[in-house]
Amino acid sequence: MTSGPPDKDFPWWLVVLCAAGLWLFYEVWASPVYAQIMGKLSKGIGITLMVTAVAFVAAASLGLVLAVAAGSRHLLIRQAVRLYVEVVRGVPIIVLLLYVAFAATPAAVWLWNSAGLPEVKARDVSLLWRAVIALTIAYSAFLAEVFRAGLASVDRGQIEAAMALGLSPWQRFRLIVFPQAFRTILPPLGNDFVAMVKDSSLVSVLGVADVTQLAKVTSAGNFRYFETYNSAALIYLTLTVGLSLALRQLERRLRGTEQR
Repeated sequence: MTSGPPDKDFPWWLVVLCAAGLWLFYEVWASPVYAQIMGKLSKGIGITLMVTAVAFVAAASLGLVLAVAAGSRHLLIRQAVRLYVEVVRGVPIIVLLLYVAFAATPAAVWLWNSAGLPEVKARDVSLLWRAVIALTIAYSAFLAEVFRAGLASVDRGQIEAAMALGLSPWQRFRLIVFPQAFRTILPPLGNDFVAMVKDSSLVSVLGVADVTQLAKVTSAGNFRYFETYNSAALIYLTLTVGLSLALRQLERRLRGTEQR
């Protein structure tokens, strides 16, 4: 007996996940302990979503610039982009987070003040924004490779046809290259967005009051580690699974539009 295509499989995994999620939500609703814990942790959802959204938009923008620069005619620019991407991808995100927060930021403030600009103190730069900058740098290197692969997948003949029609480089990129590349890069781009939701928990090492940090503080106070981290896991699973399903639906719609 042969199984059907993966896309045609009934999502039993989703049934199991929903059942477990419903049980946990029932526990939250029925148990005063879970309800109290969830009330505390839910205060960090806004920070988690804000860090994820701002850092991802910034990383995607920087990654796109890096991907375009990687195809530059100038050797120096191409090599500089490759150096940036390889160095950033080779450093663990948590190390990069600590480096940006406690080494790069004070150094940047010192350079700013040395240039004679209005004086700024390192403590004026909040740990929240240091974390956002670190995540932006980390993910820009990964997204640069995603964009580069997507841009390279566009057929060269279409670009040459656009050149023959007299379109400027910007028009070729905006009207021909990027719309086609976007369909290719959407799945890995969505995966990286979901991954950033999870990696945003790393900002807790700086004391930023996201879901993970509030879970650490709450569990240290009530010693109910099982219930507290169950609640934290439920929040992250709800966010990531919800985003994954929404992205899959978007991919299906784009695929359906393309086939019409």
